[in-house]
Amino acid sequence: MGLNVYLSGEIHTDWREQIVAGAAGLDLAFSGPVTDHAASDDCGVAILGAETDKYWHDHKGAMVNAIRTRQGIASADVVVVRFGEKYKQWNAAFDAGYAAALGKSLIVLHGPEHQHALKEVDAAALAVAEEPGQVVEILRYVLTGTLPG
Repeated sequence: MGLNVYLSGEIHTDWREQIVAGAAGLDLAFSGPVTDHAASDDCGVAILGAETDKYWHDHKGAMVNAIRTRQGIASADVVVVRFGEKYKQWNAAFDAGYAAALGKSLIVLHGPEHQHALKEVDAAALAVAEEPGQVVEILRYVLTGTLPG
């Protein structure tokens, strides 16, 4: 039984790489958003044409990125959403809500400093982890029934 795992959320640390490396050998396929911040911000105007108004610049990028995000979440068996220490990450909260609305198995990943702010998001998740290694162990257990040891 293989699983498709969509890795959503903050793009400023190597948490994705930690999960992918830790899950080596498991029957998992990983996908996620474009994590090159500049490319993600500018994809709309780079493809569809320049905008003089920053609102429309951002709006075009958000719409183009939403194509990838919607497809990735819809195709996933498990969605992992990481909330980092910096920034508000409204997009991560939106992705978690979208995944929950689709009935996807949701794992939320954040430190204890976000427990209160993310209590509703956490309540929609099937697991709330603090470290990427815990996500790996959840995925390993789901696939193999093996506990950490």
